[in-house]
Amino acid sequence: MILQYITWNVDPVLFNLGPFSIRWYGVLFSGSFLISYLWLIKLFKQEKVSINILDGLTTTMIIATVIGARLGHCLFYEPDKYLKNPIEILKIWEGGLASHGAAIAIILGIYIYARKTKIPMLWYLDRVVIFTAFAGTFIRLGNLMNSEIFGEITSLPWGFYFIRYYDPQMGLDPRHPTQLYEALSYLTIFIILFRYYKKRLGKFENGQLFGYFLILVFGMRFLIEFLKVPQVSFEQGMTLNMGQLLSIPLILIGVFVIYFINRKKPIKK
Repeated sequence: MILQYITWNVDPVLFNLGPFSIRWYGVLFSGSFLISYLWLIKLFKQEKVSINILDGLTTTMIIATVIGARLGHCLFYEPDKYLKNPIEILKIWEGGLASHGAAIAIILGIYIYARKTKIPMLWYLDRVVIFTAFAGTFIRLGNLMNSEIFGEITSLPWGFYFIRYYDPQMGLDPRHPTQLYEALSYLTIFIILFRYYKKRLGKFENGQLFGYFLILVFGMRFLIEFLKVPQVSFEQGMTLNMGQLLSIPLILIGVFVIYFINRKKPIKK
């Protein structure tokens, strides 16, 4: 049976509790953190690292993710709006999170936490990025439930009609489900990183998984962005959009980390 496009009209609200709405995005976002935390408990126990250290790391991660993702969106994508009305930055429930901002904030947060605990920052990052890729899968599925961050028009049979965000100027045409493309790529990257970790039982050069993560995740992000509808008006007509421009330095950092690690390894005769 050949698919004849997919009509997508899912309610982004899972259920209501009085005046409060519980959205799919929030459940998937928080659920990914909970599952990742439970998984990291096993990793830390295997490596005989105190769970108290993990608790502090988790708190640091959550704070850095929320603050970084929010500030990243406000400053990278809509600076004019939020710099004129800074109080609007606090209205996180209205939407607007950027993964690049989260990535930068997480690295800074772990750097500070590593200095406090006297454990190498790259040791933390190698373990955190495994489940960051996992969480990215859930977050992009949340974007799908919100019918946001979709792609350009496509004639491919798995194109989505995003009914809830119909725009008369854009028309109602089947579009690339770029949320699914990213979710599947992040899930694949999670499997690759996790298998690498398990195969070596955590014994590898500090920074290896972190470097691979940056290259793979932001490399895929860079490519998939070519299929996306511009997220903000100033991206119209740009050869590379903001998501791609922000991905390039992170990819280069990943390349540098892997190069530096390989350079340190002794040459086998």
